[in-house]
Parts: sequence; structure tokens; C-alpha cells
Amino acid sequence: MSVGIRVRGITECDWDAVVALEADAYAPLGLSEGPAALRSRADASPDTCFVLDVGSRPAGYLLALPYPADRCPDLTAPETPGEPAAPAANLHLHDIVVAPHLRRRGLARHLLLHLTRTARARGDERISLVSVGGSEAFWSARGFTAHPHVPLPDGYGPHAVYMSRPVPADDAEDPEPGGTAPHGRPVHHEAS
Repeated sequence: MSVGIRVRGITECDWDAVVALEADAYAPLGLSEGPAALRSRADASPDTCFVLDVGSRPAGYLLALPYPADRCPDLTAPETPGEPAAPAANLHLHDIVVAPHLRRRGLARHLLLHLTRTARARGDERISLVSVGGSEAFWSARGFTAHPHVPLPDGYGPHAVYMSRPVPADDAEDPEPGGTAPHGRPVHHEAS
């Protein structure tokens, strides 16, 4: 891909694009949260939520929040404003989406690597996610282990499963995140 790729924090002018990308990825699965919930997740942890620019335009996003191990956001409710982030040493990957026309180009890998580096810099020990839409094999190939015993809030769908992996000590230990899954709540959208 010849145009510039950049990962950066989410700004106010990004929200229309983020909301549209989220709706495109999750509405067909019945998992779309809507603007208020999305904003509440980013507001809860702005230093762990990112937009991916291709050229000068948002082409994807990633929302991650510090959450205790074996817990995840409730899709039916926004994050509680002013509630301090739990000191958990676990960074929960809530959403990862790349625009449909840019999938299979390594952009989700770019976002995942940025998230891993962010988790490492924060001192997090694990990254967790909820695999939805049949994407468990995709995430397993990226080093995530399923924890089917972990109860999930309503709303993630019948085949959702909580997964986690240790934060690698350096980029060389990070599993190769190429390929394409159906979706990052995490159905992950794109991942390659």
C-alpha cells in the first residue's frame, strides 16, 4: 500500500467515521452499540483507543479498555462516566474494525501491533477480547486462548467466547496476525 498509514488517538472529528465503521461491521450481527456507548468506551480510556488513517482519512479504529481479567464491557450499557479504570494489568480489546474496501492489506495487523506495544508500555500482562461471529479460530491463530467458562453479559451472541493472551515481551514474540476473520468485538473486522 503506497499511501501513508498512521495510528493515532481518536479526536472529535473522527466520530462520524468510527460510528459508520462500527455500524457496518456489527449491525448485520445484531451487535451494534451506537454512538453513545462507543464514545463512553473511548472516554473511559482515551490512551488505549485509536483511529487508523490511510492517507488523510480514517480507515479503521480500535477500542481497548483496562478491564479485570475474566470481565468485559456490557454491550447493552455505556461505560460509567468518572468510574476509575480497574487496576487489572489486563487490556481488553473491545473493537477492531477496518473499512471493508481496505481489508486484507495488513491494516488490522498494524492496529494489533500498536495495541500490543501500548499494553507493553502500560505494564499490562494480558490482552483479552470476546470473539464473536465465529472468529474464535482467527484469534486462536494469533495466540489467544479461549476461556469458555467465563460468563459473558447478554448481547454478545450465542457463539461468543472470552479469550486472552499474554502480552509478548517484544514484537518478535508477537504471533503473526495476518489473515481475515469475519469480525473484533472481536468479530474482528479485517485483521490482516
